[in-house]
Amino acid sequence: MPTPEAGRAPGHPAPSLPVIDPATGETFDETPDQRPDELDDAVDRARRAWTGWRADPAARTTGLNAAADAVEAAGEDLAPLLTREQGKPLAESYAEVARTAARLRYFADLAPRTRRIDDGRPVHSEIRWRPLGPVAAIVPWNFPLQLASAKFAPALAAGNTVVLKPSPYTPLATRLLGAVLATALPEDVLTVVTGREPLGAHLASHPGIRHVTFTGSVPTGRAVAGAAAASLARVTLELGGNDAAVLLDDVDVDRIADRLFWAAFRNCGQVCMAVKRVYAPARLHAEVVEALAHRAKTVVVGPGLDPDTRLGPVNNAPQLARVERVTQQALAAGARAATGGHRLDGPGYFFAPTILTDVPPDDPVVTEEQFGPVLPVLPYRDLDEAVEAANGTGFGLGGSVWGTDLDRAAATADRLECGTAWINHHAELSLAQPFAGVKDSGVGVAGGPWGLYGNLRPFVVHRPREEER
Repeated sequence: MPTPEAGRAPGHPAPSLPVIDPATGETFDETPDQRPDELDDAVDRARRAWTGWRADPAARTTGLNAAADAVEAAGEDLAPLLTREQGKPLAESYAEVARTAARLRYFADLAPRTRRIDDGRPVHSEIRWRPLGPVAAIVPWNFPLQLASAKFAPALAAGNTVVLKPSPYTPLATRLLGAVLATALPEDVLTVVTGREPLGAHLASHPGIRHVTFTGSVPTGRAVAGAAAASLARVTLELGGNDAAVLLDDVDVDRIADRLFWAAFRNCGQVCMAVKRVYAPARLHAEVVEALAHRAKTVVVGPGLDPDTRLGPVNNAPQLARVERVTQQALAAGARAATGGHRLDGPGYFFAPTILTDVPPDDPVVTEEQFGPVLPVLPYRDLDEAVEAANGTGFGLGGSVWGTDLDRAAATADRLECGTAWINHHAELSLAQPFAGVKDSGVGVAGGPWGLYGNLRPFVVHRPREEER
């Protein structure tokens, strides 16, 4: 197994960045806190590696398939390390590693298509596609490997090189992933840099970067877009969501309760496209609250390395403080916790799975992205009212409709202002489909062929017809 040092930029030893186990709240390892001059070197090496990487599509296919094999082979090392620094249950970490390998394999076999345009003029116009150059991939802490691969796999397949910066809360598994990929890819095609801010800001604004792809908060996304604008680099921004689940009056609560609960609480609620608000018909509201609260009370919460754990800790102390703050604000404003509503005693960043009822509809726990194990359930009397409320925030990542009449549910889903809408499930994505938000939830498209073309630019060649030579 390669060591993470294989992904480290050369130069003088960098200061250390401590990495905390969220299950204990204690430092268990460290990683380099790299400096701007080391970042300059990484971007320069990515630029030089680009010349060879973009020139050979067959080598890219071979390299990405070999990289997928290497990631699968390293799963026993990657998954436990990911759980240790992120907190999620080990089974979810293994699933994230598998998804990373699958994404590499998917994009390895995806290539842009040359297209001829015949518009009646005495020329042939042919649209070809060219890579952009070095790409900056800036990744958050909730799905470090999966979101990294969502950025670097299409970028590499398109013929770009990548400088990848993980969150300072979860750098270790990403550095190890970089070392694993280095065994299958040419040198400097993918480089991992780690460190505190302003390292990410320097990367986003670096004049050698031609595309910045970022996942994170709306305020940080706006700052990234502003930084990238200095060099007119392309940006792809996935800026989170406040997904609503609208339950219709014919919904079978018992049948959908498990799916709905895990749509909200998977990865301790730290999922951009998790259900973060539920709108239930007034006559079913109490039943929905009871069903969700029962699951919240009985789910096993604990360290992710414990095989019995289904729900791990919040990843970091600032996020735990935010979850606690928005919950206490809601309770002070008149909301009631059907269960939870507080931190759990003992070490680590654990918050009791929380179901809130009687929540004021304009409370921040409803209108903002709480990004933790807290779910408000709000009653409605008229479906139009529920749809208006679901659309009534600045977010527009995903949404879902739950009911027995699928045609009616589909018609309701069509009214949601979001990038993806599901019926009777939530946050399930294929590698082949586009993923994009509207409003404050982002700019650009990831996933499928759209993700590939987002890393390319058109190049048009005109030539005379044979008879016009």
